[in-house]
Amino acid sequence: MSDIFLNVLPIFVLILTGWLVVRLGYLKPAVGDALGDFVFRVAVPVLLFRTIAEADFKEGSPWPLWVAYFSGVAVTWTVGHLAATFAFGRDARMGVLAGVSSAFANTVFIGLPLVSRVVGEDGVVALSILLSVHLPVMMIAGTVLMERAERKASGRPGQSPLRLLAGVARNLVRNPLVIGLAFGALFHLLDQPLGGSAKAVVDQLAATAAPAALVSIGMALDKYGLAGNTGLAAVTSTLKLLVLPGVVFGACHLLGLNDSWTAALVLTSSVPTGVNAWLIANHFDVGHALASSTITLTTALGVLSVSAWAYLLM
Repeated sequence: MSDIFLNVLPIFVLILTGWLVVRLGYLKPAVGDALGDFVFRVAVPVLLFRTIAEADFKEGSPWPLWVAYFSGVAVTWTVGHLAATFAFGRDARMGVLAGVSSAFANTVFIGLPLVSRVVGEDGVVALSILLSVHLPVMMIAGTVLMERAERKASGRPGQSPLRLLAGVARNLVRNPLVIGLAFGALFHLLDQPLGGSAKAVVDQLAATAAPAALVSIGMALDKYGLAGNTGLAAVTSTLKLLVLPGVVFGACHLLGLNDSWTAALVLTSSVPTGVNAWLIANHFDVGHALASSTITLTTALGVLSVSAWAYLLM
């Protein structure tokens, strides 16, 4: 267990480093925003491009992988929603946000570095396959459900489903992660190998993704903190760190996924809540405190929960 903990610890030490350099005033928060922008727009898309372009998809159909992960998302999201609306008496909008906070893992900024370090290349391939649908599925689900909850709360007519989906689709088409995955798939289908100077540049940019992502998420944490709703946030944090990976673990075994793919999905599902929960809260102007507190709590406790899941898997 101590070896596993020491293998996972550097991931969270880099996050802590990012938090400290902002908290102590050594760097301004704007530097973290710029670094996060570089990671999201350049480093991670290049990493995803290289992974998909050079991947050996010997496992065949991606459907068992997707079903295993999203079954965990569906269960956890539902429990989070019900906990907020029934146990805590919040409205449907807070229910949606509780579901998002419980089930939206930080797959890119923490999941990718963690899986790369603990599982290796096979795990990164599995995570890349998940990422090809993760963002579209989660953002569409979150946006549609929140729009429906807003309409119910206010009594006003909402956007038509087609118009709503068209807006989400426009955002996804311009998303750098989607573009990186699409170009990687194109190179893979054309059987176009990377080589020479182009590969050297791609490899060097991809190598910056993990450390830069972890430091940038730490730098961003300073603006969150425990902002309230700590009772409900404790529930959503427990769902995120324990229930989601637990359901994914069971689903992976039921569907017969191999050890590397199982480890990649479970570790990804066990990482802290992603900043997307805050983005959805900010967009719909509801639940900022819940999203903020859940992100902070899951990040603070993540080193222990991720280590425990890694120990169970390895």
